[in-house]
Amino acid sequence: MNKDSKIDQRDDVRASEGENKYGDVEFADPTNKKYPVDTPEHVRAAWSYINHKDNAAKYDADEVETIKGRILKAAKKHGVDIQEE
Repeated sequence: MNKDSKIDQRDDVRASEGENKYGDVEFADPTNKKYPVDTPEHVRAAWSYINHKDNAAKYDADEVETIKGRILKAAKKHGVDIQEE
């Protein structure tokens, strides 16, 4: 799993919206400012959302793998126990 893979800009997202909503925080998808992982609550929510089929379908398979890897890394950092699917 390559956690440093580039994630493409999505046509259906304005990155500024994520930054406006969450501020200057760490995101599992920093390109589109999606899936904030700065708090335990955000980590849990990010994991839940990326595991919904309709959300994951907006990314290539390798991008989903990258995002999940970043969420798992943040979970470890914040002491959040996540069950990998």
